[in-house]
Amino acid sequence: MPYNPVKMTDWQIAEAAEAKMPTPDQWREKLHLEKDEIIPYGRVAKLDFMKILDRLKDKPDGKYIEVTAITPTPLGEGKSTTACGLIEGLGKRGLNVGGCLRQPSGGPTMNIKGTAAGGGNALLIPLTEFSMGLTGDINDITNAHNLAMVALTARMQHERNYNDEQLARLSGMRRLDIDPTRVEMGWVMDFCVQSLRNIIIGIGGRRDGYMMSSRFGISVSSELMAILSIVRDLTDLRQRLDNITVAFDKRGNPITTADLEVGGAMAAWMHNTINPTLCSTVEYQPLMVHAGPFANIAVGQSSIIADRVGLKLFDYHITESGFGADIGFEKFSNVKCRLSGLRPQVSVLTTTIRALKMHGGGPKVIAGLPLDDTYTKENLEFLEKGLPNMSHHINIIKASGINPVVCINRFSSDTEAEIAMVRRAAEAAGARCAVSTHWANGGDGALELADAVKDASEEDNGFNYLYPMEMKLRERVDRIARMVYGADGVSWSPEAEAKAKMLEADPKYNDYATMMVKTHLSLSHDPSLKGVPQGWTLPIRDVLIYSGAKFLCPCAGNISLMPGTSSSPAFRKVDIDVNTGRVTGLF
Repeated sequence: MPYNPVKMTDWQIAEAAEAKMPTPDQWREKLHLEKDEIIPYGRVAKLDFMKILDRLKDKPDGKYIEVTAITPTPLGEGKSTTACGLIEGLGKRGLNVGGCLRQPSGGPTMNIKGTAAGGGNALLIPLTEFSMGLTGDINDITNAHNLAMVALTARMQHERNYNDEQLARLSGMRRLDIDPTRVEMGWVMDFCVQSLRNIIIGIGGRRDGYMMSSRFGISVSSELMAILSIVRDLTDLRQRLDNITVAFDKRGNPITTADLEVGGAMAAWMHNTINPTLCSTVEYQPLMVHAGPFANIAVGQSSIIADRVGLKLFDYHITESGFGADIGFEKFSNVKCRLSGLRPQVSVLTTTIRALKMHGGGPKVIAGLPLDDTYTKENLEFLEKGLPNMSHHINIIKASGINPVVCINRFSSDTEAEIAMVRRAAEAAGARCAVSTHWANGGDGALELADAVKDASEEDNGFNYLYPMEMKLRERVDRIARMVYGADGVSWSPEAEAKAKMLEADPKYNDYATMMVKTHLSLSHDPSLKGVPQGWTLPIRDVLIYSGAKFLCPCAGNISLMPGTSSSPAFRKVDIDVNTGRVTGLF
């Protein structure tokens, strides 16, 4: 299909589509839901997942389709846009289709990346609600997380100010003897605030708290968000919220949220977050939103709950994984699918000619600055040199047994010769390939992609995990490094290796998921290494323990849990029309 430039901004496209967006009552009829299975929240609705799953428990699951990408530029290559476009394309074919995206953080929304609602005519609506809090899930997670820190810091203050007898008499508390140098949690806020990465709290007198070093992370990096993405029900959520390690005592024993008697109150803050929110594409296919965990340090997926609901409601359920296949797909296949027991049929590898040129030696791509002409004019030399990155990601998917479909997310500057070169390389690597202009043309532009995905979903696959759960932590990391990233091996810092040995020796960690932590801008740990780096070793400097989520997180390189705001943030363009109350400038 010809590439038709979009003449309206995302918020203008969204505004026009929202005028005819189905109401919660209309969705109830369209999706054949019972009256008590949908909970209206203004223009959107929550789905009571337990009631839906109980009623449809005997209904066969639909096709399970994941969307991932090659190693992206800092601009992102359009996974959410592709997910929306694929849903629209399948909808144009008259199929029963829906999906789920992660909820966007206020940090990227008001910074560089934008709302993660897709873009152009492959967009999620209502855009303003989606971009600015939706039904409050992130706020609830922020409050629940910070309540744990309130409980911890208050306990430390009172233990300092009172002896054991006074503690018992005043509140029935026992002394936990918390080590202020081994506090594992910090505070969270859902913005990018580099000045809060490292702080001192409790400055003042004895009535002003316990003075110590602390920190802020962004809300979506909270372990609570990671937990929401993987739980099966409210019982599972409640149990996990009691098991979060907040700190250690002076003997090295973990201090949990249960020790602080705060898990119940945290669950009370989060109880409304358990149900997915029902939104829509601009072409009015159902699109849920649920959870928004970091892909660097957590699973980087929308929730297992939403996927279970979608597979019962839709014949084709689309879900998206954060970052490239080396991170998002690896965690999807080895962690999310293992925890859920769900077996996917297809993985869509979002690919742009822009990113492939970068991997072939093109000039550095910097968010907020104009692209070099290399990326807007035909350049077959850089493109050809960058193709191995795409082939590597195809092989990551194929190794799991899932059928890969390469989606060339076409930009207006991409030439026919460039597209033909990518198509040949994708097919030579054993993948179907489709060109899609969903950003410009919506579902009509995604018909080739929809047909390729439908065909791939009809084929059998031999889905398998990369490693068995019985495999020890260091062996798992070595296998991921070699088979997924292409490393020659793994080097462990003395501290990380000692911690890994301790974890391997303790049976209680045997069923913890391995949640790798590394940059998304390279297959390696070094964001400056593009393409398919050769002759390198993955360095592990630490292993983080998320005892509520039951994640062990080996850390390669430096990943900050609090991003920084750029010199040209998106909030400079966001405003409100004082005459109508409309929010403008979102993208």
